[in-house]
Amino acid sequence: MSDAVDRDVTDRAAADRDVVVVGGGPAGCAAAVFAARAGLDVVVFDRGRSSLVRCAHLENYPGFPAGIDVGTLSDLMRAQAERAGCAVVEDLVESVERSEADADEPETERFIVGLQEGESVTARRVIAATRYDGEYLRGLDDDDAMFEVHDHGGETHEHFDREYADRDGTTPVEGLYVASPSEADRQAITAAGRGARVGKKVVADARIEDGWWPAAAEGVDWVRREAELDDEWTDRDRWVEWFDAEHADGPVDPDSERFARVREAAIDEALSSYVDADEEAARAAAGHRALAERLDPEAVVDAHGTDALLDAMDDEVIAAYAAGDGSNAGGDTDDTDAEPVDGGRR
Repeated sequence: MSDAVDRDVTDRAAADRDVVVVGGGPAGCAAAVFAARAGLDVVVFDRGRSSLVRCAHLENYPGFPAGIDVGTLSDLMRAQAERAGCAVVEDLVESVERSEADADEPETERFIVGLQEGESVTARRVIAATRYDGEYLRGLDDDDAMFEVHDHGGETHEHFDREYADRDGTTPVEGLYVASPSEADRQAITAAGRGARVGKKVVADARIEDGWWPAAAEGVDWVRREAELDDEWTDRDRWVEWFDAEHADGPVDPDSERFARVREAAIDEALSSYVDADEEAARAAAGHRALAERLDPEAVVDAHGTDALLDAMDDEVIAAYAAGDGSNAGGDTDDTDAEPVDGGRR
């Protein structure tokens, strides 16, 4: 533990954050987005050391026909994490330790995350998403289990074992997940997929801790059109009937308060995933703008042509610019700090 870690944090009954993500590359950002959109309080610590920066130009990431430069992709991933509700902090995690739980309240056990510059942070769960260095995890489990030794150039080296975690990121240390790209996830897109899988597992585990059972805790994060709901499924009672039938043979008594509480939360989440046409259009426009903000203006002109851009602009704005009053001529507003859509969930 670094000297900067405040030992008093072990006395806190509640963690500062639900989830700490170490690393802001494709795996870390994907895990953070899925966790935050499910309502968890997430912070990402990143010092720009993702292995992605070694790539000159990324040409196999879906959605970018001519490829994308690493800087722009990194900016987009970070912006998406922030819009989902994550805090993204430029700091280096130096250590992760476990606090001691109260004897009568084992659930108060937390991770203490020591930082190079900032004050320590406590968290219920930690997602390790750094490819090159797992030294900050040393001491959480037996070194022989977490690290592997190999010889190179006549010297013995020790590094974090990337096969330490299960496929869903879980580890023998409760609350510790590993989304770090393994040998099978060395491409950016597969690393992002691993991060998403780990993020979904973190969400499911958090729900189970809150009284959900596994079959109910496993959700799908997507946004659907309200028009797809037929008359039958616009009725909440129909959703209640479906949930009751789906989980009738589950581990929780259907007549219990716990079952009713989880049912209400699950139905609320399902219904919130449907948006009307106006909301769909608004989200599409917001998505286009977020991309456009990170494009080189000259590239936009080259792609669309001057005439098309002038046609899209208000005549009064063009006249004001031509008259020499070009300040904020486009009527731009900085919405990078805008509130996440639906609290970051949808």
